[in-house]
Amino acid sequence: MEKKTENCLEVKKWQDEEALRRYQMIAPLLDPEMDEGKRQQMREEAAERNGVSKRTLYRYEKGYREEGFDGLRPAGRTKKRQQRLPENFERIMEQAVQLKREVPKRSVRQVIKILELEGWAAPGVLKPSTMQRHLYDAGLGKKQMKRYAEKRASSSRRFCRPHRMELLQGDIKYGPEIRTTDGKLVKTYLSSLIDDHSRYIVQSEFYDNQRQEIVEDTFHKAVIKAGKFDCAYLDNGVQYTAGHLGKACAKLGIRLVHAKPGACQSKGKIEKFHQKVDQFIAEIRVAHVHCVEDLNRRWKVFLEQEYQKEAHAGIKEYYESCGASVPACGITPEQEWMRDSRGLIFMDISTVAEAILHRERRRIDEAGCFSLSGSRYEASAALANLEVEVAYDPMDMETVTVYCRGALPLTAHRLEIGAFASKVPPVPVGMTGSIPETSRLLDALEKKYKEDHGQMARALSFGEYGKEAGSHV
Repeated sequence: MEKKTENCLEVKKWQDEEALRRYQMIAPLLDPEMDEGKRQQMREEAAERNGVSKRTLYRYEKGYREEGFDGLRPAGRTKKRQQRLPENFERIMEQAVQLKREVPKRSVRQVIKILELEGWAAPGVLKPSTMQRHLYDAGLGKKQMKRYAEKRASSSRRFCRPHRMELLQGDIKYGPEIRTTDGKLVKTYLSSLIDDHSRYIVQSEFYDNQRQEIVEDTFHKAVIKAGKFDCAYLDNGVQYTAGHLGKACAKLGIRLVHAKPGACQSKGKIEKFHQKVDQFIAEIRVAHVHCVEDLNRRWKVFLEQEYQKEAHAGIKEYYESCGASVPACGITPEQEWMRDSRGLIFMDISTVAEAILHRERRRIDEAGCFSLSGSRYEASAALANLEVEVAYDPMDMETVTVYCRGALPLTAHRLEIGAFASKVPPVPVGMTGSIPETSRLLDALEKKYKEDHGQMARALSFGEYGKEAGSHV
């Protein structure tokens, strides 16, 4: 039973990883604004890059549109077969690269045929998909070489999505250092999501760390507050490239697009917003803030009154470039957000929470407990020695949910180890704070010793006196 449960969890983990890999293949193809010609070109490039057929990508797209993330999960199986490459595969690839460079128009099948005729590999050993993938990694894919040969026209016109919640830009910025009341210095980090069209700040909050969990929390609060958005444009920081964020967004139907390294101009909107953040940081340094909660309270007021309600030059420039008139007072991010014709798409809170939750496998000990992130949790003695799946929110670790095959999900609470359960009990207050001048036990024993020996000495003295008296008689 235990082995079967472990296998089921392994299969589920593999299915989730494979579904995420498939989603990353088709994510750029899901943009509803993309024309069919461009989508067809990107589909061919994705097929060549990933070593799959266009028909396979069509199947992935259809499955995702009909069933969402679940439509990308493969059928369950215990182990994925892997193709065994020939021992001299590295030398074969050197020859393949040379053949491709000699005649760039040679197809993959032609390259394989030449290698087989020259005796580098037996017929049928080299697969087109494998050769295609390795040639692409070497920079010699068909579409790849064509793209390098073409000159891409650049446009100086400012980019802007036509409606709200079509694209959000995200970034993390260093915040002010605050000193707590006990003198501890805390570094803070601001995680934000800005709407590309209206420049409205959908979610922004300071944290005392810059782990990936703060980005997940930002996405979670943004979806709860303003509903589902189509796409997020992020940089390549580890907080944004973590696998769990991609999986959570895939379940919610949110595409993730990462900026090219060094392309700072592509994130100009949120970089411009960070100039406002710098103004707030300059003011907060003289406000004597001593905790992150108070910092966020001040930031919320500043954001609502100083940024959201202030006319934005970027919005004015966008409408003027489209030939539309703009009021003399300008348009604020809040006004542009509120007057947009696109409605907000709110999702069920439980669905959003389920997508954001982290999941890990743990083994329950004999006492019905397990460890997670340095803390002990109490599940149930009925699950002792079983492998379970634990779902939790990294921002709230007081309770977690435990899933076990054949049993209903249960809530496990964090254990608080009391004084009576400690391996080394603390010394009572009454036993500390004073240094004794002597040992009262030893003093009492010494006193008793002197008394006993004094009585013995008197008894001996009386006996000697009796003997002397008898001799005189």
